[in-house]
Amino acid sequence: MPDTENILKTMGEQIKTARLRRKLSATLVAERAGVSRSTLWKVENGNPSVAVGIYAAVLHALNNMDKDLLKSQATTSSAESCRISSYCDEASVNRFIGNI
Repeated sequence: MPDTENILKTMGEQIKTARLRRKLSATLVAERAGVSRSTLWKVENGNPSVAVGIYAAVLHALNNMDKDLLKSQATTSSAESCRISSYCDEASVNRFIGNI
C-alpha cells in the first residue's frame, strides 16, 4: 500500500501543478469534473479514499480545458500547445491506472 500512496500523492501534486499553471480555480476544475471542491482537494492531496474514476474525471476536465484554452488563444505557439496538452492526457490516466 505504501507504493500506491506514493503514486497517488505524486499524481495529486501533478494535477494541482497542472491546474495552477493554467491559472484555473479549484471551483472551475471541480465543476468541470463534476465533483465538489473538497473532493478536488482530496485528489490534489493524493487521498487514497478517492475513487480512481474521480482522478480520471479531474484529468479529463483539465485536458478538455486545455482544448478550450487552445481554441481561444490563437497566438499560442505550437510548441507551447504541445507542452500544455501533454500534462493530463489519456496516456497519463492509463499510466496511472497501470501503476496501481
